[in-house]
Amino acid sequence: MATARFGGPFRVPYTHRMPIDRIVSLVPSLTELVFWLGRGGSLVGRTKFCDAPVEAARIEAVGGTKDPDVARIIALAPALVLANREENRREDVEALRAAGLTVLVTDPETVVDAVAMIRDIARLLDAAERGETLARDIEELLAQPPPARRPRVFVAVWKRPLLGLGRDAYGHDLITVAGAENVLAARPRYPEVAMDGLRALTPDLVLLPDEPYRFGAEDARAFAAIAPSRLVDGRLLWWYGPRIPEAIRTLRELFAAP
Repeated sequence: MATARFGGPFRVPYTHRMPIDRIVSLVPSLTELVFWLGRGGSLVGRTKFCDAPVEAARIEAVGGTKDPDVARIIALAPALVLANREENRREDVEALRAAGLTVLVTDPETVVDAVAMIRDIARLLDAAERGETLARDIEELLAQPPPARRPRVFVAVWKRPLLGLGRDAYGHDLITVAGAENVLAARPRYPEVAMDGLRALTPDLVLLPDEPYRFGAEDARAFAAIAPSRLVDGRLLWWYGPRIPEAIRTLRELFAAP
């Protein structure tokens, strides 16, 4: 999960009159969102990591999130390219824009940001009603009273070096609204932390996702010396879009457990 950030509009003006019937998505979670909005048939390109839903496999792969085939994307002549400040590189976005393509660079740092993004993309794709259904589902969950128990949680991001989830990141806000206190909330984005330093933070729970690094049972046993450790689906933590309601419900149940 790169932390490099670059400029560019988050929102594309709705005065765009060209029909958005050809889309390239460079973000796995946004590929899933396009399908959820009923516009999967408009996708003409996706990254090799865009594997959800299973129907995405029929879409041409145009490289990875960090190494897309820019020339191929340009040749596909999409009306819209979906990108993300964290997932994708500045130089690739700039190359696509220089070729005259419209690139929507998303950057949700909170769940509320993600809701706004869902509405924007849904409106762009003439799927506003469908997008509103998802947005309201999330907002109803956010409106529920906070849980009484707020465990102190450490979320691992990478193993060597050990990186954890800090503030100013979507995952931080997600676990916060789900009812946890992030032990690295005072540190920016994805800080490096030593095991001794983690022990001193006294977490109640350690979450070990399977992406971007695939933590496994051996890692869970090692972290258990510090706090109870759980292997979790990384897509619930990092993918914004149709998975958000499930992520909030799943994490709330996990954090409420004794």
